Amino acid sequence: MALDKETKNKLIEEFKRHQGDTGSPEVQIALLTSRITQLTDHLRTNTHDESSRRGLLKLVGQRRRLLAYIRRNEFNRYMALTERLNIRRK
Repeated sequence: MALDKETKNKLIEEFKRHQGDTGSPEVQIALLTSRITQLTDHLRTNTHDESSRRGLLKLVGQRRRLLAYIRRNEFNRYMALTERLNIRRK
């Protein structure tokens, strides 16, 4: 199940870098993190749902690539973002 419109708009407002920003890496990572959390909870109750597990792994990979991009280009933004979203880092 996708994020509802209210939650998505709230996340965009919280993590946007400028007015009208919906595509910055910070916003994308925040949205992916929310979706990952939802899917993780779903898989705790539905342990045999393999297609959702595959989708979760794809989302985690996408978030990992975006985090690597931010880490490479602006390390301070990376540190602040991982702190705000409580994402473990290497």
